[in-house]
Amino acid sequence: MLDINLIRKKPDFVKNSCAKRNINIDVDKILLLDEEKRKYQKKIEDLRFEQNKLSKESPLPLKKLKAIKNETKTIEALLKEKEEELEKLLFSIPNLPLEDVPIGRDERDNVVLREVGVKPKFDFQPKDHLEIGEKLDLIDVKRAAKVSGTRFGYLKNEAVLIEFALVKLALEITMKEGFTPVVPPVMIKPQMMKGMGYIDTKEDLAERYFLEKDNLFLVGTSEQSIGPMHADEIFEEKELPRRYVGFSTCFREEAGSYGKDSRGILRVHQFDKVEMFIFCRPEDSRKEHQLLLSLEEKLMQLLKIPYRVVQLCTGDIGRSSAATFDVESWMPGQEKYRETHSCSNCTDFQSRRLNIKYKTRTSKLQYVHTLNGTAFAIGRTLIAILENYQQKDGSVKIPEVLQEYIGKKVITKN
Repeated sequence: MLDINLIRKKPDFVKNSCAKRNINIDVDKILLLDEEKRKYQKKIEDLRFEQNKLSKESPLPLKKLKAIKNETKTIEALLKEKEEELEKLLFSIPNLPLEDVPIGRDERDNVVLREVGVKPKFDFQPKDHLEIGEKLDLIDVKRAAKVSGTRFGYLKNEAVLIEFALVKLALEITMKEGFTPVVPPVMIKPQMMKGMGYIDTKEDLAERYFLEKDNLFLVGTSEQSIGPMHADEIFEEKELPRRYVGFSTCFREEAGSYGKDSRGILRVHQFDKVEMFIFCRPEDSRKEHQLLLSLEEKLMQLLKIPYRVVQLCTGDIGRSSAATFDVESWMPGQEKYRETHSCSNCTDFQSRRLNIKYKTRTSKLQYVHTLNGTAFAIGRTLIAILENYQQKDGSVKIPEVLQEYIGKKVITKN
């Protein structure tokens, strides 16, 4: 949610920022509703002042007091109506992009910042992850389809060991940077999901699994349950930055992706993920954003998987984000880069909704900035490992950094 004072002071800036995101917001209507809301608030204050004044008279002017009470009720109803209408419009506004975010309409306008690593050269036709995984008995989507339907998969044997090796590696690297490990709930209340900005539109809502009986959402990423941990809380300035690294299973409907990336485990309804999340002072959020990106790159470099860093344009960043970088890993079996990591600076967009503040040294209360970043999306990282480390004889080498956790160097057919 944006600061209403920003909208009041800089309506044209807000309009232009929304236009950069290819979104049309009726800022003028917001300002009108805000003015009407304040007018009703002032009227109620005046009526209550008059009511208090009359209540001190003797004898009590009961007729006047009753009239004031009735008028107050009427105006309170009008105020509530305006507040709800205003809140609905305010929640429809996405976060405003930072000034250095490239302007564009969609992913085709994203900017590649750098490519890192050397793409492997094979003296054979490289296979994709599913063919490799099935032959080595690492991935079973056929039985998963029998049990659960499409877009599910079983991980087996060394694939399971690789998953927990990746988790261990991510925890070791991030904890050295002061991240606190956490296993968060995977079901959260609607107001918390709304606070994080993930159900503002029909499109966003279509991505979420909702348990109607329990009135709970399944998380699509652990940041959705880590961010609300500190809802309605106040940090001391010395406590910031507060950094968390969470591991959880995640659930996404993948609405609108019918027939898209349906092969294997690239785009599934259930997957495991290690996610970083940071609460910090506003003046530190750009630095913390770079920290997240540097950790994502470090993890990929430790795995020795070639990748590229992409800065998302205004038309492709998420609604909560003010700036986003993606790390896309090279997938030789598909002959393309695919997103494996993303990190976003959400500024104070989420903290305003969740009422998360910090107390400055001068005792002033300010909203914190929140940031999130992928450490490892397990399924996609496994895909990158299988495709980049495949051998001509059908075996797969295990990245050197993971060998100590797994106890072997090569995966061969059992």
